[in-house]
Amino acid sequence: MPAHRTPRAPGTALAAVTALVLAAGLTGCSDDSSPESVVSGAASAASSLASKAGDTLASASAEAGKKLDEVKNGVDVKGDVRLGKPATDSQGRTTVQVTAANTDDKKRSFAVQVDFEQAGGGLLDVVVVTVPDVAAGGTGKATARSTHKLSGDVKTYVGRALRY
Repeated sequence: MPAHRTPRAPGTALAAVTALVLAAGLTGCSDDSSPESVVSGAASAASSLASKAGDTLASASAEAGKKLDEVKNGVDVKGDVRLGKPATDSQGRTTVQVTAANTDDKKRSFAVQVDFEQAGGGLLDVVVVTVPDVAAGGTGKATARSTHKLSGDVKTYVGRALRY
C-alpha cells in the first residue's frame, strides 16, 4: 500500500459512503447499539441505499469514520487486516478477499471498511464487511463486494478495521 494516497474527490462512490453514514446513524439511534447491529445495519444499507446520496464525499467519509468510532469496545486493528487481489464477479462487481488476523486471546469479530479506488486515486466505492467469530490467534475471511459495477483498474485499501 502506498504511503501517500491522493486526495479523494467527489465521484460515484458518494452514494455508497452516504448510505453507510445514514445506516450507521439510523442504527445508532435504535435501542440495540451492539457492535454487530451497528456494523450489520451500515453494511446492508450501504448496498441498498447506494443511489440516495446528498453530501460531499469528503464529509461523508469523515462521518463514516465517526460512526465506526461509535462501535462499542472497537479496537483499531487496520494492521491486522489484509486484502487480496481485486477480481470481478459474474455480475460485473468488484470483489476482494478480506483476511483478518485475531491477535487477541478471545474470539473476536471484525468490521472492515474497504475503499475501492481508481488506479489514479479517485474513490469509486466504499463497503463495510464483517468477519465474524475469529478464534483467538486465528484468521477469518470474508469477501467485500462493490455496490455497483466499477470500471478500469480498481485498487482496494483498508479504510478502517475494528476488532470487537
